[in-house]
Amino acid sequence: MNRMIDVAIVGAGPYGLSLAAHLRGSGLAVRVFGRPMALWRTAMPAGMQLKSQPYASNLSDPAGAATLAAYCAHRGEPYVPYGRPVRLADFVAYGGWFQHTQVPDVAETLVRRIGPVGNRFELALDDRETLLARRVVVAVGVEHFDRIPPLLADLPDTLVTHSSAHTDLSRFAGTDLTVLGGGQAALETAALAAEAGATVRVVVRAPRVVWNGDPLRARRSLRVRLREPEAPLGSGWTTLLYSTRPDLLHRLPARRRARIARTALGPAGAYWLRPRVEGRLPVLTDHELVGVEPGADSVRLTLRDGSGPVRITTDHVIAATGFRPELSRLAFLDERLAADIATLDGAPAVDHAFQSSVPGLYFTGPVVANSFGPVMRFVHGCDFAARRIARHLTGTVPAGRPLARAAG
Repeated sequence: MNRMIDVAIVGAGPYGLSLAAHLRGSGLAVRVFGRPMALWRTAMPAGMQLKSQPYASNLSDPAGAATLAAYCAHRGEPYVPYGRPVRLADFVAYGGWFQHTQVPDVAETLVRRIGPVGNRFELALDDRETLLARRVVVAVGVEHFDRIPPLLADLPDTLVTHSSAHTDLSRFAGTDLTVLGGGQAALETAALAAEAGATVRVVVRAPRVVWNGDPLRARRSLRVRLREPEAPLGSGWTTLLYSTRPDLLHRLPARRRARIARTALGPAGAYWLRPRVEGRLPVLTDHELVGVEPGADSVRLTLRDGSGPVRITTDHVIAATGFRPELSRLAFLDERLAADIATLDGAPAVDHAFQSSVPGLYFTGPVVANSFGPVMRFVHGCDFAARRIARHLTGTVPAGRPLARAAG
């Protein structure tokens, strides 16, 4: 007989670990599946820095005590809450400390399949164990959702890779490298690769590269603060709304929420990255990829700008073209189960408690940005999501109306 648990959390990144921390001590039988902070360890390049401010880069525990500041104090290291970027290595170490202190019993195994069994869920694990769960929370981050332009999608990885495929960009030293994209991932990938010895160009479809502004001054008049308030994900009243009130965004019409998720807080480079790119790397703005001719050890790209076609031969292309959450790419969901999940613009649609149209099946993290806004793409969204889901799972939040099957 398969063992029964109350809650299975699929994913051990910031969202999964935060929820597990909030459910610890609740009396529920909870298991977390996944390799802690795996995406951060294996899909981001050495030397990377977080775009979010340190004070907005915390995982969440009920007491609000296991913060990045607390980790730095534990290590005897300086902590600056604003204006100094967090290094990837430090954030990964912080995530490991959080997991060790708040969620010490992570099952470092992967879920191969989730299927329905009556009003329960059967989980098949990669160690051949199977178990039943009354509730399942999918918190897999973006690792299933990398997006490569269709023209490049069928080329071998010797010629084309996604930016999430690299932890060590020094492998491109001495090669000609083309990076596609105009956001933080593209610009930082290009800078790191160039600093490691590659000859790099950046191709941007947009007419210009957008750069985030410098940190706000510590001392500002009340009038200036009212005109441009500081927000965890930037500055300004709209950004403050996105950062702090995902519950309000959830009340908007579904299509409007999906549009906000697509367009708000769009591609932009961090202020501290700008001096490492501008004047140092060729950036071809307003250039669209329209043709590809692969060779044995290089690829010829045809780009289109306002004056006509531009052709470039390069050794390798890195597509730093982001991620697009889609339910269909979660291959571990049984087909019968997936067919019953309502979607919004291809991603799972969830209610006010992050529950999908399948009772007992929840989603959290970037995959629900269409439902709760762009904050779900950032670590800062962990706290709201973990508290809301934990309260619902422990019965302290009333159930809302069930989602319709076809949300769009």
